[in-house]
Amino acid sequence: MDAMTREQREKLGELMRDKIRVLKKDVVSYKELTRPVAPDNAIGRLTRMEAISSKSIHEAALREAEHTLSRLERALNMIDDPDFGLCVECEEPIPHKRLLIVPESLLCVQCAEKTGG
Repeated sequence: MDAMTREQREKLGELMRDKIRVLKKDVVSYKELTRPVAPDNAIGRLTRMEAISSKSIHEAALREAEHTLSRLERALNMIDDPDFGLCVECEEPIPHKRLLIVPESLLCVQCAEKTGG
């Protein structure tokens, strides 16, 4: 069962490539922001503790960006698979509008709500 037209797949592939480009830039920025905090770090009015806290926030953002990047790259590699766009739980087509918002989606909305994913 083919869930999407060729045109929809091409549009989705273009969207994923754009998101991947942005995420790769974000990952580089987050890596820069997560460098170790020097013991004497006091950037302007930031205390060392604030710098460490900011570093932790950036580390979480880095992990999330890397995770999303990995899922997007995997989805892009699978885009020509006939099963791409089908929910892995119920095997029904994932609505194209959902894929435009979250192109790495593996679940339809109903299954995502059931599994918390």
